[in-house]
Amino acid sequence: MLFNSVIFLIFFAVTLILYYFLPFKLKWVLLLLASCVFYMWWRPEFIILILISAFLNYFLSGCINVSDSQKFRKFFLFLNLFVNFAILFVFKYAVFVNHSFMELYEYFGMKYPISDFDIILPMGISFFTFQAAGYAIDVYKQKIKPQLNFFKFMLYLMFFPQLVAGPIERADNLMRQLFSEHKFNTDNISAGVKFMIMGYFKKVVIADRVAVLVNTVFNSVEDFGGIAYIIATLFFTFQIYCDFSGYSDIAIGCAKTFDIDLMKNFNRPYFSINTKDFWRRWHISLSSWFRDYVYIPLGGSRCLLIRKYFNLMITFLLSGLWHGANWTFFIWGGLHGGFQVICDLKNKILKTDKPQFFILNFFRIIITFILIAFAWIFFRANTVSDSFYIVENLFSDIENITNIQYIYDILNSMGLSIFEIIICCCSILFLMFIEFFEKKDVIHYRLKSLPFIFRFVFYYIIVAAILALGVFGNGGEFIYFQF
Repeated sequence: MLFNSVIFLIFFAVTLILYYFLPFKLKWVLLLLASCVFYMWWRPEFIILILISAFLNYFLSGCINVSDSQKFRKFFLFLNLFVNFAILFVFKYAVFVNHSFMELYEYFGMKYPISDFDIILPMGISFFTFQAAGYAIDVYKQKIKPQLNFFKFMLYLMFFPQLVAGPIERADNLMRQLFSEHKFNTDNISAGVKFMIMGYFKKVVIADRVAVLVNTVFNSVEDFGGIAYIIATLFFTFQIYCDFSGYSDIAIGCAKTFDIDLMKNFNRPYFSINTKDFWRRWHISLSSWFRDYVYIPLGGSRCLLIRKYFNLMITFLLSGLWHGANWTFFIWGGLHGGFQVICDLKNKILKTDKPQFFILNFFRIIITFILIAFAWIFFRANTVSDSFYIVENLFSDIENITNIQYIYDILNSMGLSIFEIIICCCSILFLMFIEFFEKKDVIHYRLKSLPFIFRFVFYYIIVAAILALGVFGNGGEFIYFQF
């Protein structure tokens, strides 16, 4: 069930109404049933996978908690993590590994013994697997007590607003809220709806329209030249941000209407002054997960410098593979790991990482944005060969950058009309203008201090843009559903 569908809006409205009419003891039961319906809407059989994952995590986390011996606690933690990542490997990486070995054998002129096969990737498997793994580690570290009610644990694992694309929540934040008493509050409803409106604006006005141009170029790279690659890369930079942060806004807003606060997942990432700052702002729930459960256990920064950089590279390479079973994601993760190492070395040489005066920070933001956009080429490219072809030909026709007719012809060949490209550009500028003023707080809370007429006009413009300019007929799946 897609957030940007009429059936979801009906489902959400019915669930919300029932939620506030039911007594406290039945509220969580409704959320569990709603979450099951939400997930089963796509492929009902995959509910069995979540049930198996939930039971194994529930049982093994309980074993960790009741074991007196540290040896047995470690054993059950290892078994828990092995089960989680074995399931993830089978469904997400088995085909990739098999295909990689097949290509390797063919390269050396050998016959590979296993034929090619395909497995349907369950929606959101990376997200609920990481949430379950984090839960087990927190039980092991005695940060939390395990949930004794299996069905309540299921709800924690599959709470529908954040089930298929996060944020990846920690048990100490989400579980406490799911089973607390919540009374109807118009402020929560209002705040939640405003988050959802902004999420829909990002998704259907910007991301889904930009996707047409991006797909046209990246799916036929040999038909275009360097200027087209640059334009498509810049647009993809905003497509993936608006698509994923749009989902997060809808998820946060949806949960807020139930009086449940999900963690903030994005914080103006394209205003970052360096790549280290970018990962404090981008997909915060995932980057903090890798920091707490991979980077720090590897040794973090409290070790020799060379070991610290090894830890950084391993963390980002794994983060790249988390995003997809393709060597393009591995390269993307490696690039970001390299950016982190270079950024850290630069800070050590210059002895500072503090914000500088406005002009210098402006140039740092531009340079960081260019680096992030360059890395997105590998993230979006269909194959490694496509990504290197684009990089090699990125400036192949740059001499025509001042030729207005040439630029006009390129823009007309990229799947969108000039008018639609103007809509994309204006929408992106409008969004960046909003985020410029969100330094201290999100726009919804900053507007509360303004007169009603300003708030009305602001949300009227956004809703009107969604209804008049939104793209609703191209499938509309969120990019991160495939992860």
